[in-house]
Amino acid sequence: MASMSAMESSKLRSEIDHDFLPYLRVYKDGRVERLVLTDFIPASVDPKTGVSSKDVVISPDSGVTARIFLPNLTHTNQRLPLLIYFHGGGFCVGSPFNSKYHHHLNSIVAESNVVAVSVDYRLAPEHHIPACYDDSWTALQWALSHSAAQKEEAEEPWLTNHVDFNQVFLAGDSAGANIAHNMAMRMGAELDVKLLGLALIHPYFWGSEPIGSETKAPHQYQKSLADQSWPYACPSNPDHDDPRINPMAANAPSLVELGCSRVLVLVAAEDVLKDRGWLYYEALGRSGWMGTVEIRETEEEEHCFHLDKPESIKASELVTWLATFLNRERPPIP
Repeated sequence: MASMSAMESSKLRSEIDHDFLPYLRVYKDGRVERLVLTDFIPASVDPKTGVSSKDVVISPDSGVTARIFLPNLTHTNQRLPLLIYFHGGGFCVGSPFNSKYHHHLNSIVAESNVVAVSVDYRLAPEHHIPACYDDSWTALQWALSHSAAQKEEAEEPWLTNHVDFNQVFLAGDSAGANIAHNMAMRMGAELDVKLLGLALIHPYFWGSEPIGSETKAPHQYQKSLADQSWPYACPSNPDHDDPRINPMAANAPSLVELGCSRVLVLVAAEDVLKDRGWLYYEALGRSGWMGTVEIRETEEEEHCFHLDKPESIKASELVTWLATFLNRERPPIP
């Protein structure tokens, strides 16, 4: 019997339960094999940009952590906008400590001259949704707790000493953009704090009924991944019209509640999620929300191309679009 049990255990260990190539493979024994965005790069001072980074523990109980980025300051008493960033990866892969996201945030911080908090939230399938939203909310509240009104409880001097809390932005790419949207909606409903802006890079929004180019041949594999990702990460409510994944669904809260004054949506022409980004832009514009929304599309590029080709002209252009958005109407440095 012991021999049979060992054989069964070995079989379970080798048998695949879910295969989300090229991102994730899950075995029947529960083992998770992440295939991308798994390398680790330590916090450092970037020799190219002068941006410094450090890692912080936000919640020892849940394990929420973050990497903070500080630009090369020209004045020691400088106060800068705060960007809270959520990485992508279909709610299942990725981290701020991966080289692609570390370098991406370095680039944003250097060009925008902002302080950034890149959030490390728990991933599915080990931690199903809503863990990523709960962790992101915890990180958001932690960052905001460093404002002048709550300085006595502050833990992180880079935030206490160098952030202007009248200029707070949320941003993210793919699933991270989805999280950023949901955090802005929750802020609008629950907090008196008003975000200045929200930047959504290739946001992962979806729906039960295909729209636009989602059913066209070039996008079939991307569509299959999008169809599978939400139900797998959120088995408690696999419906693609859950307002968290489809903010334009009939039962979704009105976008008029979005808790910020301006929004930037970035989409890529060859991304299966492109039409959802455009739909979000249009729905927000006609919702009655009292803010300004703009959208930019990168031609001939795919989903999150900027992470894979960071030195390309179009990736540099994307970072410049973000920097322009973050610096619009920014007071001059004294």
